[in-house]
Parts: sequence; C-alpha cells; structure tokens
Amino acid sequence: MLEILRVKSVPVASWSSLRPLNFKPPLATFTLLCMGLVLFGLGEALLINAGVGVSPWTVFSQGVANVSGLSIGVSTFFIGIGVLLLWIPLRQMPGLGTLLNILIISTVLELSLPYLPTASTLVAGILQTFFGVLVVGLGSGIYLVANLGAGPRDGVMKGLQRATNLPIAVVRMSIELTVVAVGWSLGGVAGLGTLIFAVFIGPAVSIGLYSVGRLAGSVANHD
Repeated sequence: MLEILRVKSVPVASWSSLRPLNFKPPLATFTLLCMGLVLFGLGEALLINAGVGVSPWTVFSQGVANVSGLSIGVSTFFIGIGVLLLWIPLRQMPGLGTLLNILIISTVLELSLPYLPTASTLVAGILQTFFGVLVVGLGSGIYLVANLGAGPRDGVMKGLQRATNLPIAVVRMSIELTVVAVGWSLGGVAGLGTLIFAVFIGPAVSIGLYSVGRLAGSVANHD
C-alpha cells in the first residue's frame, strides 16, 4: 500500500502519447483518454448525488463569490483562468486532453446525474462519496497516462509535484485542503463529503496511476 501512495509521476504505457500537444494521437490513446474522462465525470456525478458536501473547488468558488459579489459561475470562471495561469511558472503543456477535460466531464455530468443513485441517508451518502472519489481517481489515472494534456487542476498537481518531488497523493491532498480552507474562510460552505474528497482524492489518484501503470506495463515515467 505504501508503494502505491509513493507514486511521484505519471507512468508511461505503450499507448501513451509521446507529447501532450498532439492533435493526431493513435486511436487507442484517444479512446483511453475519453474513457478516463467519462469515468472522471461519473465519479463527480456520484459525489453530487451523494448529497453530503460539495467539492473543495466549489467551496472556494462560493467563498470568492461571497467576498467579490460575483456569481458562483463567474467566480468559477475566473478561478479557472487563475489556475491555468499557474501553468506558466510550473511549465505545464496543454493538449487535446485539456480541452476534452472540460467538454467530456461536463457532458457526462449533465447526462448521468438523473440516472445515478441519490443517497437517502447520511451513511449511504458517505459510502457513495468514497466510491465516487475512487472512480474519479481511476479516471484520472487512465486519462493522465494517455499524456494528451491534463485538466487545469491536474496540471497544477503535476507541476507542483515536479517542483517539490513529493508523492502525488501528498501534493493533491495539500492542494484540496488548502482550497477548502481558503474557501471556508471566505464564507464558502463545506460538508463532510467535501472533507472526504479533500483528504482522499490524492491517494485515489495515486491508486489510479499505480493501477493503470501496472496493468499497462509501465515502461517509464513522465517528467
């Protein structure tokens, strides 16, 4: 288990793209990228339907909206721009996956929410939240190994990991806990599910990367 949580970089599989900025990837790479993003979206939908707390970044958006007077949607937009600007000093390269991250996840959320279970009790909500976090972690592992560009927040995670050389689980958990703390201090509303996500998403992503790397026969590591 400790080996899984010590993962420090994204594994490279035989189907990984040689570079993120690749708009003509092999069919297998593109298919697995989309598969990972679909799983990511399903995991996010499970978290929403669990009903025990919004995501850390939503808490952050609520806090920014509270102090700025902007709507949550506008706040989320500007936060997204700020996150992408962090890619510059962190030397992260966007790609096809960066764009599809937004398109596929939002589409899967829209289409799947009415059909996924809605937790009716607190215990069911907590269990569904843990399952949703694991699904997000697995989806992250698949789409990141495709190496066609990370989503905005995963790009920051990769950049900070490279800058600090800390395990991905620690870096991601630190990001999410910081976001929750700042959002809550600004007036955002955090629930039990929010804290579960913040604490366990780092290990879940690490498990996803490790599992995909082992199953695909990892041959190297991305920087």
